[in-house]
Amino acid sequence: MKTSSFKPLVIALAFAGLGQGLSTLPAQAGGQVSWSLAPSDRGAAEALSTGMRLYSIARDLRGGNIDQRGYGNAAGLAQRGRGNIGLIQQRGNGHSGTLQQNGNDNAYALFQYGKNARDAVVQNGNGQSGATFSYGW
Repeated sequence: MKTSSFKPLVIALAFAGLGQGLSTLPAQAGGQVSWSLAPSDRGAAEALSTGMRLYSIARDLRGGNIDQRGYGNAAGLAQRGRGNIGLIQQRGNGHSGTLQQNGNDNAYALFQYGKNARDAVVQNGNGQSGATFSYGW
């Protein structure tokens, strides 16, 4: 059986070409990347909400919780309504995060890692759930 070394050569050239383009980009002093999840399907929203509620029960949390590890972090949590669960977790330094929930039976979690991540989340309505994951540098 004859093997071809053409495929590895193409892959190597592709990565070499990508490397050339990336080497000319200027360095950034700071920034962040975030990923948010807000299920529009009722079943998925309920599954996410149930997971957060079970986590809250296991950790003996009531309604809202802010958990910070690091220096210079700031967080705020405001809830208007009943049955809301709000979680903010910050790991690293210099983060700023707020979560505002308006309505009933909502669940949201904000996770910030790295340094200097900035997030402000507002959740309006009833029975909604979501999560945001941010990494700052």
